[in-house]
Amino acid sequence: MTIRVLLADDQALLRGAFRVLIDAEEDMEVVGEAADGREAVELARATKPDIVLMDIRMPGADGLGATAEICGDEELSGTRVLILTTFEIDEYVAQALRAGAGGFLGKGADPKELLAAVRTVAAGDALLSPAATRAVIDQFLAQPDPAAVAPAERLAVLTAREREVMSMAATGLTNEEIAERMFVSPFTVRTHVHRAMSKLDARDRAQLVAIAYQSGLVPPGRPS
Repeated sequence: MTIRVLLADDQALLRGAFRVLIDAEEDMEVVGEAADGREAVELARATKPDIVLMDIRMPGADGLGATAEICGDEELSGTRVLILTTFEIDEYVAQALRAGAGGFLGKGADPKELLAAVRTVAAGDALLSPAATRAVIDQFLAQPDPAAVAPAERLAVLTAREREVMSMAATGLTNEEIAERMFVSPFTVRTHVHRAMSKLDARDRAQLVAIAYQSGLVPPGRPS
């Protein structure tokens, strides 16, 4: 299956570099380029990509509003947003995650990391870049907008195992790392994660992480 990617960045040179990198992969193709958030939303609705590589800071309509529109559009339920940012520790990134973005990656990532991130988000296993996961969530998602707080009672639908896996995922651990700690297979961990996402109506793993903090399952400042 080919992963269809939409590029949204105000720098034409950067979009060109991403296009060359992505189109060189057998399992990916660029289906469009947008120079601002409004164009990104319009192209997303026209092309229905699997992934939108979204810059945050763009003139005019920025990536935050575009992310909220794309993630809130039922006709784009199969489209995921991967935020690209110059600064990994950035309040705008947390806002984008609340808006439904599947995760984010620093622009300083090397080509292999970028391609791996696209594949990860396309597979529904979206997550923040490991270096910034704890800092971003502790600082921003642990103090969400009042309307976005998830009540603790919402977690009652989860099994004890699902809550355990969810709490470890919220600290930034990968499926493989969780599996090592629980003495189970990565496939088993993945199953628990997806069941938790389904029960909590979480769009992807990043939203599941947000719910873990917003509901109090994982308190701010929890050690690794």
